[in-house]
Amino acid sequence: MSGRDIPFWVGPATSEGVDPAQKAQMAAVGGGWGRRSMMVAVETDEDDPTPTEFAAEAAAWLAANRRRAPRDYGAILPADLRDEGVAWQRRIFDAGYAGIHWPTEHGGRGLTPEHTAAWIEACARAEVPPFINMVGVVLTGGSILLFGTPEQRTEHLRPILTGERIWCQLFSEPGAGSDLASLATTARRDGDEYVLSGRKVWCSNGRISDRGICLARTDADPATPKHRGISFFLVDMHAPGVEVRPLRQMTGGSEFDEVFLDDVRVPTTDLLGAEHDGWNVAMATLTNERGHIGASAISLQRRLDAMSSTGLPADELGRLLARGHAHLALAGRQGPVASVAASLMKLGVTELLFDAAMARARQAGPYAMLVGDESAGVLGAPAGRIAGGTTEVQRNIIGERILGLPKEPRG
Repeated sequence: MSGRDIPFWVGPATSEGVDPAQKAQMAAVGGGWGRRSMMVAVETDEDDPTPTEFAAEAAAWLAANRRRAPRDYGAILPADLRDEGVAWQRRIFDAGYAGIHWPTEHGGRGLTPEHTAAWIEACARAEVPPFINMVGVVLTGGSILLFGTPEQRTEHLRPILTGERIWCQLFSEPGAGSDLASLATTARRDGDEYVLSGRKVWCSNGRISDRGICLARTDADPATPKHRGISFFLVDMHAPGVEVRPLRQMTGGSEFDEVFLDDVRVPTTDLLGAEHDGWNVAMATLTNERGHIGASAISLQRRLDAMSSTGLPADELGRLLARGHAHLALAGRQGPVASVAASLMKLGVTELLFDAAMARARQAGPYAMLVGDESAGVLGAPAGRIAGGTTEVQRNIIGERILGLPKEPRG
């Protein structure tokens, strides 16, 4: 399961596909969805291009520069494309297409989220990455803009946009995936430092990252509600005590990492937001970002076009295509801003792609047991039910927040 294989996101797009337990799980287990917007208020100039004009400019620039881009790898920067990804990020920064709605004093363009949406959709059509990776440019950058001190913004924001500093996400743990509030990693205050100890899993880009956004428990009192007492840290991935190990997947690849934090010392200046308030910071980190629904719809349309030529039996193919086009119609109704209704998209498209992979394997018969596209599809399809929000959590969100059903009991 690669970053680009994660079809729809609840919150930012196409999910740090990042860490299989992120966006929807955070909303489902407490704390309140979308309580603070990731959008940064900017004042635009009357001479600025309209989103439509900007989209045309972006398309023209991409047509002239796409041959210099790495392959469209999605939200997760593959380790073997690190140098290419950094070079591409620098190129789009120099051209004015990085941090489009960020303030100019931090290296951005000072435009609007609608302009950012236009860029992301233009990149989807050109089949190039819109940024080096989602964790740095979307999640980390947005969080520092909202919660960072002036010193943190000065230190981190421009290097994110130029590609000088790659970020990873350190949220999920072996015992805290869908129920992320149960995380066990601790951060003990020691003078002007915190000492972090714990273990993180499903970390994308860990082995090539310079920094990581990390959740750790700063209040271990059992009487404290579990989603409180968590703090949000900016961790130096090269600090003593940080160990990164690739996780071998059943597909044979190792797109994700396991990260061990063994008494890692983090300066208090690298605490983002208030102590014990990391849950609210994380909720804002993983909440709505514009533009990605449109890009995901473009990706789904390409998948449906490819599916049409697979040679599946007409009745089976017809059912799959009908479901796919229903999801496209739903994306069109939702518009460019992601909401809890995106859970319908995530759940529906995940099951569609799973069923399509199984159908191709049935069609191939015994040959599906050999190394090839069919076996790769079978081995990779189950990851879609985990990545970007588990199927079980999506069903809970749909039931509780869309249908108004009673909430699932939680201990």
